[in-house]
Amino acid sequence: MFNPDRDEARRFLFEAWRKYRDKSILSDLEALAADHILHHPEYHALLASPDANLNRDWLPENGETNPFLHLMMHLAISEQLAIDQPPGILARYRTLVLRLSDEHRAEHEVMDCLAEMIWNSQRNGTPPDGAAYLTCLGKKCAGRTTV
Repeated sequence: MFNPDRDEARRFLFEAWRKYRDKSILSDLEALAADHILHHPEYHALLASPDANLNRDWLPENGETNPFLHLMMHLAISEQLAIDQPPGILARYRTLVLRLSDEHRAEHEVMDCLAEMIWNSQRNGTPPDGAAYLTCLGKKCAGRTTV
């Protein structure tokens, strides 16, 4: 997908979910997306209704979580883990899996740190800080929830 815009990313998720439900052939990336979607049954109906949800906004100030952002972050984390980038993320993820006994929960812990790194980068107008990301993950590995 390289650098999709918002609508392209959403269409990708709609299509991956449709193909999964129709038992159509999925690309590797679509299969990975479908696997993440399966872990989020709260998004199934939304993803089955592209016309109603393509342009919908989810606002954090209203206490809403953007399901598309959430799923795309899962995909980003999967890619980071596959190539161990930033170096050390895979080891920290494995530690979280052992500590939590749940891969999906561990991904959500990683996602918290990824979101914090992205937010800080955007707020400060600086490149993403991989060292801060790994530090956040290290704290979570040690069982500290405050970052």
